[in-house]
Amino acid sequence: MHHTCCDVLKSLLVENSPLPCITPDPGVSSEWQKTGCFYSMPQIRHRPCYPHLKHDLREEPGRRRGDKCSKYYSQYGEKRLTGGLMCAWCTHSICYGFHCIPRGEGRNDVFSAIVTRWPKAPRVVVYDFACTLAPYCLTRELEFFADTLFVVDGFHAKGHTKCSPAVFLTSYASTDPRLTQINSSAAECGNSALKRIRKSVSYMSQDHAILYTRVFLEPVEDPQDEEY
Repeated sequence: MHHTCCDVLKSLLVENSPLPCITPDPGVSSEWQKTGCFYSMPQIRHRPCYPHLKHDLREEPGRRRGDKCSKYYSQYGEKRLTGGLMCAWCTHSICYGFHCIPRGEGRNDVFSAIVTRWPKAPRVVVYDFACTLAPYCLTRELEFFADTLFVVDGFHAKGHTKCSPAVFLTSYASTDPRLTQINSSAAECGNSALKRIRKSVSYMSQDHAILYTRVFLEPVEDPQDEEY
């Protein structure tokens, strides 16, 4: 059974090799006001393509499917979310970087940000929809995310009524004291702070709005200084 699962997974992967790296292009990094993508670390990889996953880049599902996460469906499936920013935060609510998204945030936004910017996957990823982000990432890059723990923070766990406790941070914190030190609400606090500039940027041109957002979010932290 184990060998069969491994064979199926390998058939889905583009290559059975580590993610290829690219040489950072300073010209691309300097165009962040046009691209709406700014991170404290350069892009070291392209987002891989997965031709054997026919729904790889499709929009998030628009209807309920079986017994999957009801919170995930209510947020994404009903298409209530509009575009904005996807920000990556450390546990001190310092922003690693951000990129603009045309529609509601999806799993690919988080996956692409980590794969293209992080030399090594984070040891712990705290995300309000980690229940679906984990299989999304592991299906595509098993080796890269092999040592990563995907967990839902305590605040959002209450809405995951159909999800297993195996995706809750509290389940692991009871056996690993290091996890109790994680400020799992750091991203929530950071995203709440962004509401202070939401009205201002709505009256700006795209270039000015992105510049204003970057200044508001500074200082931007280097992820090599943070384990989680």
